Amino acid sequence: MTDPDRHDGKPTSATSQTGPNAPNGADALIGALVEGGVDTCFANPGTTEMHLVAALGRAPGMTTHLCLFEGVATGAADGYARMTGRPAMVLLHLGPGLANGMANLHNAKKAATPLVCVVGEHATHHLAYDAPLAADIEGMARTVSDVVITPDTPDHVARDTADLLGRLTRGDTRVGTVVMPNDVAWSPVSAEITRPDPRPAPAQDAPAIRAAADTLRAAGNKGLLLLGAPRLTRRAAALASAIGAATGCAVRTEAAVARMERGRDTHPLTRVPFHVDLALEALKDVAQAVLVGAREPVAFFAYPDRPSRLLPEGCGVTAIAPPLSDIEAPLAALAEALGAATTAPVTAPDASPGGDGPITPDTLGASVAATLPEGAIVVDESITNGAPMFTACAAAAPHDWLNNRGGSIGYSMPVSVGAATACPDRRVLCVTGDGSAAYTPQALWTMARGRLDVTVVILANRAYRILANEMSKIGAGRPDGTTMPMMELTDPTPDWVKIAEGHGVPGVRVDTAADLTQALARAHATPGPTLIEAVLA
Repeated sequence: MTDPDRHDGKPTSATSQTGPNAPNGADALIGALVEGGVDTCFANPGTTEMHLVAALGRAPGMTTHLCLFEGVATGAADGYARMTGRPAMVLLHLGPGLANGMANLHNAKKAATPLVCVVGEHATHHLAYDAPLAADIEGMARTVSDVVITPDTPDHVARDTADLLGRLTRGDTRVGTVVMPNDVAWSPVSAEITRPDPRPAPAQDAPAIRAAADTLRAAGNKGLLLLGAPRLTRRAAALASAIGAATGCAVRTEAAVARMERGRDTHPLTRVPFHVDLALEALKDVAQAVLVGAREPVAFFAYPDRPSRLLPEGCGVTAIAPPLSDIEAPLAALAEALGAATTAPVTAPDASPGGDGPITPDTLGASVAATLPEGAIVVDESITNGAPMFTACAAAAPHDWLNNRGGSIGYSMPVSVGAATACPDRRVLCVTGDGSAAYTPQALWTMARGRLDVTVVILANRAYRILANEMSKIGAGRPDGTTMPMMELTDPTPDWVKIAEGHGVPGVRVDTAADLTQALARAHATPGPTLIEAVLA
């Protein structure tokens, strides 16, 4: 066991058995996960995970989903956990399998998504032989996990797993990785199973709330209330808007929030812009910032002659909730301290379709907003074309909006798989660039196999457009004939309709806003997945 924070609990049940039908370490792991509320596993297993696969098949209350690529499995677990609030399980094969899934584990960690990643390991006696697939799994896992454990005996598996789950549900740990040696998985459990004592959640900081109230009163229109959380609810938006109205402060969210409730029944919230120059301009007059579940904003990258910190030099910072914590309670306490009463949002007019012209960022936003079904889940990886869509959907039907907090592309289609699995009664809309989608197209197969209600919109601008935008900004010159081939998706041009159909998902290509509007309406009304390749002007 390699987790230094593990602590022993008291035995709560005796399960000592021997013989051929005794539960083994794999059963103990899956049993502890099910007992802890984990009911879904996204998997891409191999030989070292066969005992875990068998245990999954024996475990009542656990549903499994096969993914053809590990990055799809990790992203799907992220989407499932974001929508349910409960940890999901991922099952991966040794170090190379973990390596393939690390990008979306990184995104899940940055989003504070509760997730248990189980990675099979060689039997302990086999490690000395440096077999072809041997790797430093613990070292790799630590880069994308809050905690890594490796049970050293089947008798410790249930205790260690229950302790890990307890930390995930309290919020001080989000992504936990269990490295499971194969001989620990196949060996019988012979000792009493223990469970850890519960640990209390951290208490709210009342003095910090009072200090924040005083700060915002004094700062007036030079104050900023900055929100960040695993989930921004309608109530949180209403409370934040009330605080802004009572003090005159600006209210913004971080550039990417893991999950936001939005739509015409919700107070609209403005994001800190992604682009560094726009962000610096938006925040230039802030004298005092109060952070609620947010980190102090920084630029995505370093740029010549631009600061890394986005708040002005000398700006005061007060935090009243840890980064990525639940924020409704501290916002309510802050509103009470200020005497700020919530009000109903101003009713926005219904969104209008994008007309009959070409597909641009503006017409894309209008078409998406006008056709979005009530209760939809939008998974946004639109990158260079998404700002107008986010703004337009403030007037759309009530929906949830999922953003990529980690910045590693290829997140949206896998996260859509998880969101649709978690919420089978809600339509999922995935909007992604063609460059991003090329990282994880295997997600389409899992959508087809599960008959998941997902509409995928591929924004086909035939390029990594964001790289062309960033190249001159970072001081590397303007794209030209020698560098554009590194950013263009042509010669050949991917045919996303054929790619979708090859994975079992029907597809259609459109190049006008009117056709996009019609295609979206048809897709949302048709059970199962559909892909729309939207060719941008």
